[in-house]
Amino acid sequence: MLSMQPYTIHPDLNGSGLQTDGCAGGPSDIPTFVGIDTLRASVSSASTGASPDDTSTDSPDWTGVNDQSSSPADFDAQAHFARSQNPDAYMFDAHGHGHPHAHAQLHDMSDLPPKVEELEDDDIQSVKPSDAGSVYDLESSGGPAPVPRKRGRPRKHPLPTPGNQAKITKGRSKTGCITCRRRKKKCDETKPACLNCQKNAVVCEGYPPKEIWKSGKQKMADAVRTHIATVPRNLPILIDGIETEIDRRFLDHFVYGFSRVLTLINDDSNPFKEILLPMATQHRGLMHSLMCLSGSHLSGLDPEPKLKERKYFHFHRAIRDLKENITATSSSSAAKSNDQDSDSTEDQQLLVEDPIIASTIALSLNTICEGETNGEYRPHMDAARYLLVSQQPRNEKFRQFIVEFFQYHDVSNALTSLDRRPALLQGGMRMPDCVPGAQAGMFVGVFDGLFNYISEITKLRDRIRERFNEGYEPAVDYQTLSEAVQIDSAIRIWKTSHEPDSSNWCLAQLYRQSTWVYLFRTIRPSRPSDKIAQVVDDGLAYLDRLPQDAGAYSIVLMPLFLLGCSAFVPQQRERIQKGFESLKAYSNLRNIEPAFKVVTRIWEIMDTQIEDSWDWEKIIHDMNMDFLIT
Repeated sequence: MLSMQPYTIHPDLNGSGLQTDGCAGGPSDIPTFVGIDTLRASVSSASTGASPDDTSTDSPDWTGVNDQSSSPADFDAQAHFARSQNPDAYMFDAHGHGHPHAHAQLHDMSDLPPKVEELEDDDIQSVKPSDAGSVYDLESSGGPAPVPRKRGRPRKHPLPTPGNQAKITKGRSKTGCITCRRRKKKCDETKPACLNCQKNAVVCEGYPPKEIWKSGKQKMADAVRTHIATVPRNLPILIDGIETEIDRRFLDHFVYGFSRVLTLINDDSNPFKEILLPMATQHRGLMHSLMCLSGSHLSGLDPEPKLKERKYFHFHRAIRDLKENITATSSSSAAKSNDQDSDSTEDQQLLVEDPIIASTIALSLNTICEGETNGEYRPHMDAARYLLVSQQPRNEKFRQFIVEFFQYHDVSNALTSLDRRPALLQGGMRMPDCVPGAQAGMFVGVFDGLFNYISEITKLRDRIRERFNEGYEPAVDYQTLSEAVQIDSAIRIWKTSHEPDSSNWCLAQLYRQSTWVYLFRTIRPSRPSDKIAQVVDDGLAYLDRLPQDAGAYSIVLMPLFLLGCSAFVPQQRERIQKGFESLKAYSNLRNIEPAFKVVTRIWEIMDTQIEDSWDWEKIIHDMNMDFLIT
């Protein structure tokens, strides 16, 4: 049976004829174009009842096509189905002739319907032969004609019929970015920043966090956990001033390292550990002062920035607390004068005084650790002097320590300055009057009376300098010589309380030699001498006998400085330089370097203008330096 495919006839674009959409089953894919005369002949033959075999012999011969004729019934059914779809359409067989049973009339070319696209193979096969037969039967029986099929390619997924389905309203999405939601724009939800915001040159604020639905029981459990988390877990500070890990490093360094370089005592009886540290646990300002002191020394060994930063923190807190305590003490004194019957005010005042005095001493030592040379120690030393003169410390052990400590630094300070003179010698706290015992000394020569001779020599130097500046001749008068002889006799018979041949005993002999050198350099002109050379050599011999780790090195700087100011011999200068290096290695105090710098300058003046080397206090002043040599 020859397969037939419907084709829709439409006007040719040139107006010369009709054109079909294609040809199926032919030898080529070129569509067949039929002339208007041929169409009229076909229609005429159809009206006269001519058969298809009466067509022109010039019809093309279709090879390879099944030429088996279809039955008249099937053919009439197909033709009737085609006419029912479009009255103006004609069905043509493979030879291009009209069907003999067609009764359509040829209309004008302008009245032809528009081109209808060819049906897909799937759509054609979906039309079963039984369907076509049923249509034919309905029309032949006079039943109602079916609804014409719509033109065009059918949709694989047809749209729903209007009215059969209600429109579903879609809710607004809440998953867009915050910026697009605020601007009421559609967001493409690109992560991490949406492209819509980038395109509009606005900052994408990101996406809100996803909220997870939770039941009431889960919300209650979260609320309980939140309440527990809000309870603070931090513990209070155990000791005021020891707050961080660096503070604990400062404390360990103070106890196990730094305290040994401040006095002769290196065991647990060291007053800095036995007296000051327990006192600092009850007084925040004193603890800040001690931690500042330890931090200054430790930062010289380890230049870590965090150590320096924490050191300055303790320094500023110590200064602030010291001012507050002095102000509070003054207020308490005023209240005491108004209320003589208040014993509690008196006890409170006395308990506060000892830590205040200790804080001033600790801040003075801080200038030594820092190596400051611009007189930074002066306000702290002046405050300690004022407090010691105005009132006595209540704790007896602290009193013995602090008086000796202050006088050692106060007398030593006079050796390197023109205006700093011991003040306690003028009051009732003269050193021999407060000596509790020969074995109580923490510093050589203070309780033993040697520092009394050093102070007397300083007064002789002031008198000689004054007479020289005023032009008196001779500068050393008979009264000065008489006092110098008395001091010389006292130095010769002076003995230390330390055991012979011990490190502290050698240190005491070094102090004795340097005190005599100080006296000789005061009353004699500045020039080389066998006497001064012998005493300097003996002093250096005692220095060489000290072990490298001996606690005596903690107070060697002052006698070493005096020997250096009297070293006219080059060999002695080399030994003194080694002594400064050994002292630096032991204590790491940064005032050792400026002290050696002054000694070096004095040596230069000895080699050029030897007479000017007598007044080393003036040389230090001309160098714009002011520091402690303790």
